[in-house]
Amino acid sequence: MKNILFFLLPKRDVVFLNVNCSLKFALEVMEKNGYSAIPLISDKGKYVGTLTEGDLLWGFKNNPDINFDNCSRFDLKDLKLSRRIKSAKIGEPHETILHMAKYQNFIPVTDDNGVFIGIIRRQEILDYLLGDDLQYALHDSEYKV
Repeated sequence: MKNILFFLLPKRDVVFLNVNCSLKFALEVMEKNGYSAIPLISDKGKYVGTLTEGDLLWGFKNNPDINFDNCSRFDLKDLKLSRRIKSAKIGEPHETILHMAKYQNFIPVTDDNGVFIGIIRRQEILDYLLGDDLQYALHDSEYKV
């Protein structure tokens, strides 16, 4: 299997959010991009978790002070993240990356200091493992999702 960096979508090409942005901004970004999960980073660029649609839903449900009219006054850091989406370091063994991809649509990747540098998408791993022939055969077929 190729080096982990072969699969890396660099941070500059990834939609991510800062923990200090508002719930309203997060909702708008997720809706605009059609994402159900987005990496969260700190002011220092460190990966702190992944925000999911469920986190937003439960945040609204469990906090009676938050509603759609005032959600711009609440920050993501005020939400409890329901799932712990693990990140991988650059030097992770391939087996670890494959195991993580089994449970996560994408794997946040950090450097040795925990700074977010990008993601690895499960789709790229599967495309590589399935090989080019199958990837291209399915690309234009009725089975593509």
